[in-house]
Amino acid sequence: MALPPALAHLRNPLTVEEDLCGHRMRFETTWGLFSPKAIDDGTQLLLKHMEVKPTDRCLDLGCGYGPMGLWMAKQAHQGYSTLIDKDFVAVDYSKRNVELNNLNNVDVFLSNGFSHIPADSRFDVIASNLPAKAGNELFYLYFYDALARMEPGSRFYVVVINGLRKYVARAFGEVFGNHKKIKQGASYTVAMAEKQA
Repeated sequence: MALPPALAHLRNPLTVEEDLCGHRMRFETTWGLFSPKAIDDGTQLLLKHMEVKPTDRCLDLGCGYGPMGLWMAKQAHQGYSTLIDKDFVAVDYSKRNVELNNLNNVDVFLSNGFSHIPADSRFDVIASNLPAKAGNELFYLYFYDALARMEPGSRFYVVVINGLRKYVARAFGEVFGNHKKIKQGASYTVAMAEKQA
């Protein structure tokens, strides 16, 4: 059965334009991707409290259509940003959004976690808006794989729903040996772990 004419517009990309911590950015999105009509509150909170230096090598783990990774690319204008997602639609839209925002220091990969990232890749900043229902097993894979690709002093930032903040504190302590709660808002918590020497 054909899509009714009144719903044909649903096949068109959506557009999000937003000021992300000092950078006016534009994104194309589509139904089925996370938060397609606006940058979600968790990502907004993370961007406000994440430190990215001009020369940092950054990774957006689970990039969706790319707002966090592309913002990191703007911040790390002398470094680069790598975006990965296991959803080919997310990867396609992230690539479109690299062009829309005129960025030339970005790579986008289809990857299930770190599975398709070169083993010798190293990052100064890794960030993720962890999906609440992904499960602790996946989080442990992410955390240990991130640790393996970080140099001493590198930082791993996450934003999670508040119900997961204590789990993240325990898991970061176990995997990285440290945990810092950066900011707790009404619904989300930003936390960071650092790779120690």
